[in-house]
Amino acid sequence: MKYIRIPKERVGVLIGKDGETKKTIERISHVHLEIDSEEGDIAFNEQEAKDPLIPLKVEDVVRAIGRGFSPEHALRLFGEETELYIFDIYDYARKKEDHLIRVKSRVIGREGKTKRVIEGLTGGVLAVYGHTVAVIADFETMDIAKKALDMLLSGSEHPTVYRYLEREMKKFHLSRRVGRE
Repeated sequence: MKYIRIPKERVGVLIGKDGETKKTIERISHVHLEIDSEEGDIAFNEQEAKDPLIPLKVEDVVRAIGRGFSPEHALRLFGEETELYIFDIYDYARKKEDHLIRVKSRVIGREGKTKRVIEGLTGGVLAVYGHTVAVIADFETMDIAKKALDMLLSGSEHPTVYRYLEREMKKFHLSRRVGRE
């Protein structure tokens, strides 16, 4: 059995209206989820999966929902080219509430601008929840998104991060174009 714990307040999102999200995960993975809504514990039998990658994908989908992603974004993780990465803000800031708020605010930006810029340039999606920042992105652009988030969390100025993103994504798109010719 594989066990995952998510915040109790996110269990309802994992289950979904009339159990739809849970049913969708089970239908795609062919793995039955046992959910303890009192504790936020999710368990499933890895042996039920026909593909050895499925338990890892189920774990990522459950973790993504637990870290604040919508089920629609989390279900992207069942795709071949998509991955999840979670940053713990406490690795970058002291465990004081005002430090946590300041660092989260840096990632979100004024009126959500920084979050939108990172998502728009990399094609990924971000979730800032609790003391974590999580990103779902394609394998190809994940390293760029991770580096940009690391820069922000480490205190780099926003314009520096934006320039980095623009430069790296330009290189990425040029290399893909050259690869197709």
